[in-house]
Amino acid sequence: MAPNPTIMQAVEQLGYRVTVGDVATQSGLNVSLAQQGLLTLASEAGGHMQVAESGEIVYQFPKNFRTVLRNKFWRLRLQAWWQRVWRVLFYLIRISFGIVLILSIAIIFLSIFIIISMINRDSDDRGNRSGGGMVYIPRFWISPSWYWFFYPDYTTRYQQRRHEKNELNFLEAIFSFLFGDGNPNANLEEQRWQSIATVIRNNSGAVVAEQIAPYLDDIGSGYAQEYEDYMLPVLTRFNGQPAVSPQGQLVYHFPELQASAAQRRSRGVAPYLQESLWRFSAASSGQIALAAGLGLLNFVGAVFLGYLLADGAIAAELGGIVAFAQGIYWLLLGYGTAFLAVPLARYFWIKARNQRISDRNRQRQLRAGTLANPDATLQQKMAYAKQFSANTVITQEDLIYSTETDLLEQEVERSDKIDAQWQRRLSQSHGDRESVDNTGGT
Repeated sequence: MAPNPTIMQAVEQLGYRVTVGDVATQSGLNVSLAQQGLLTLASEAGGHMQVAESGEIVYQFPKNFRTVLRNKFWRLRLQAWWQRVWRVLFYLIRISFGIVLILSIAIIFLSIFIIISMINRDSDDRGNRSGGGMVYIPRFWISPSWYWFFYPDYTTRYQQRRHEKNELNFLEAIFSFLFGDGNPNANLEEQRWQSIATVIRNNSGAVVAEQIAPYLDDIGSGYAQEYEDYMLPVLTRFNGQPAVSPQGQLVYHFPELQASAAQRRSRGVAPYLQESLWRFSAASSGQIALAAGLGLLNFVGAVFLGYLLADGAIAAELGGIVAFAQGIYWLLLGYGTAFLAVPLARYFWIKARNQRISDRNRQRQLRAGTLANPDATLQQKMAYAKQFSANTVITQEDLIYSTETDLLEQEVERSDKIDAQWQRRLSQSHGDRESVDNTGGT
């Protein structure tokens, strides 16, 4: 079984020597999954288990474990190759919508130009035969001025914006206008559990429910909120244990998150989980205006082309690109319609969704405010929770066994440790006796 990429990343970030609690805190993973994942990674990547006298286990990994895994698992090699290929493919998909829009506009207006040119030529021939006449030519459709009508001074403004960081090019802006730029809260669950684990770790593994509530969405109401049912998923995920104070208040401690492979400073964490609002597009206002203008031009052009092709005779007579345009006419019209309808529908959808996000953020902020100004009851709960606080840092001196060395060497080291402990105790005992004798002699 291939190791979990999230656990691999956490191990690297933590310096290749970790406990289950370290990984669960860093990644937000379920403690059981973190433990199973560490065992798998240690088995496949040549990691080692180190056992402390307290029974805690530390996992030590080589710094080149990714290379070891890539050489061992063809699936990981294929995954790394596919990630590189997908980046290229996805970029091509993104720019394809802009390319299709340009091709659609080109086909539509080239067909319109050819049809109108034929109509004008026929009119001229009839006018010459009848002694002259005047024919109206809709110059707007064959003039390139429509481009600048929809986006004046585009070249100058585009060159100025190109100097800005992370600026989308024109084709990328088309995709962003149509479909946006992805879910800004795609990793919200990961962020939620990382924050909760960090709060627990910062409080030495013992918390009250009010400290966790600002990171949850729905904490229920009535009895469900009063009896803190919303803490059950947290207890399950991090192997927590509830305890009841003499006043009947619940507190929670998490032994798995109280052991660490190294002394780590408290990590900063936001006072509450804040979801990001959806953006309509990362494109600039000018790029959005250009995309909307071209979409409108494409739609109007498709409607006008349909009017010219209504009888079907013109396409049959002219053939070529005009016949091709008639063959895919409904595709051109459908694309033009969708190009305007999709962003419009997405705009109203985003507006409604952002309202719900704002409501959830406001509720979590209110819960964080309660924690910032605790009343006497909450202070009492937090004081009781501190009784369960503990921080265990497992150093090399605490180890009694490691899979890095031979079992015989382990026994010798263990015996040496025991002998050293006895020697210290005997020395202390001898010193105490001498002190007593001296005191008695005095």
